[in-house]
Amino acid sequence: GEGASMASGTSAMAPAEEVKQVRLRLDHMLDMLMQLRSKKPIDGKAVPLVEDELMALIDKVRGIFAEQPMMLELDAPMKVAGDVHGQYYDLLRLLELGGSPHDSNYLFLGDYVDRGKNSIESVVLLFVFKAKYPENFFLLRG
Repeated sequence: GEGASMASGTSAMAPAEEVKQVRLRLDHMLDMLMQLRSKKPIDGKAVPLVEDELMALIDKVRGIFAEQPMMLELDAPMKVAGDVHGQYYDLLRLLELGGSPHDSNYLFLGDYVDRGKNSIESVVLLFVFKAKYPENFFLLRG
């Protein structure tokens, strides 16, 4: 159709159009990310994720952050966690012990990436939960 001729005529526009057309499969991404919780921890074991879906996830979460107020007023009970530092297996255990974000409120205080070998998986898991449960899963900057 019309979009195809535009994309082939202007290569600079094609990547932006492709991201918008990607169907964000949050449940599939969550399944992929959570499959490591039953495995022996191997630092650096990558979860296969699709780049276009990651970009769509980032766009969705960016929109949620923009809609929510800068000053959060949250209700108890709340599970508070900080300093994930890319420690993916620790994050998986924390979520397993704390319960599903569907049933529990979470507040993460920052320091999501940098020291562990699974920083991408860590932040993607947090973003998937933020996208699925925007009213009871909160991430502070830091």
